[in-house]
Amino acid sequence: MTRTHTLSDFDFALPPELIAQHPAPERSGSRLLDGTGALPVDRTFRDLPGLLQRGDLLVFNDTRVIKARLLGAKATGGSVEALVERVLPGFEVLMHLRASKSPKAGSRVRFADAFDANVLGRGGPQESLFHLRFPSDPLALLEQHGHVPLPPYITHADTADDESRYQTVFAVKPGAVAAPTAALHFDAALLAQLEERGVATANVTLHVGAGTFQPVRTENLAEHTMHSEWFEVSEATVQAILRTRAAGGRIVAVGTTTLRALESAARGGTLEAGSRDTDIFITPGFQFRVVDVLVTNFHLPKSTLMMLVSAFAGFEHMRSLYTHAIAERYRFFSYGDAMLLARQR
Repeated sequence: MTRTHTLSDFDFALPPELIAQHPAPERSGSRLLDGTGALPVDRTFRDLPGLLQRGDLLVFNDTRVIKARLLGAKATGGSVEALVERVLPGFEVLMHLRASKSPKAGSRVRFADAFDANVLGRGGPQESLFHLRFPSDPLALLEQHGHVPLPPYITHADTADDESRYQTVFAVKPGAVAAPTAALHFDAALLAQLEERGVATANVTLHVGAGTFQPVRTENLAEHTMHSEWFEVSEATVQAILRTRAAGGRIVAVGTTTLRALESAARGGTLEAGSRDTDIFITPGFQFRVVDVLVTNFHLPKSTLMMLVSAFAGFEHMRSLYTHAIAERYRFFSYGDAMLLARQR
């Protein structure tokens, strides 16, 4: 009989000093907790090629983080802090916006003392976001005037180092407001070693939203409303997965965002190419159809990502791995260390 889990099951005590505030000096120099066996094995990320097999397929998320954080002021002079969640057609955006008093439809907000945006009203899930129109291409304006949208648990202001390190080496498609952090550990040398090993690669795109940091507030997980993110799985990636499967290789998802894209594309029972929004909520008992192995970072207590990895590798196994990681002083969250997991059978 499958156990019914509650929010409290995914809580754990994390010493605050284990929350990484800066990346490791070298991308592939992070630690790697090998959790594919019954007992944890402490490794470094450079060991990854030796843990994969010829014929495996590594799937990456090729999204690019945009400088989505903006500072500004209303016409009344009140300060505004904004985080662009999604860029829409027609120079329009949906954004999170914090101000002492919310701006009304028809008003303007001046950002970075450089450009004015018109407030169109509210939009997004439950009308929780603000809908604005920029005077020109939002991506260009953000690149020029925005800040790197570092996660809320990173306490320093963004720097030039964050511009390069809070971005994967293969990021090409702009639209994410948070990095697919498991992929931050890959560098050119490691990718070359994987190719020499005979490990193939493919890409999906999932534009990570700020909802990835949204806390779960209901003890009953069935009452949680999952955030929505746009993803795309190409026909070339579908064919690469089918070829790998036919040859007996494994599908290795780099990051929970890649896994969410692939499993969303297979929700109908078979893997299908295409693009759309997904609000997939993966908890223990979920039937995985695509991914065999997962590379991932360490996640927040009570988070939907903690629930996802527990569904993938087994609830009790994940608890023991996290207990080991804390005891061995692994670094947690976006700039932290990584782990390698196999799907429970």
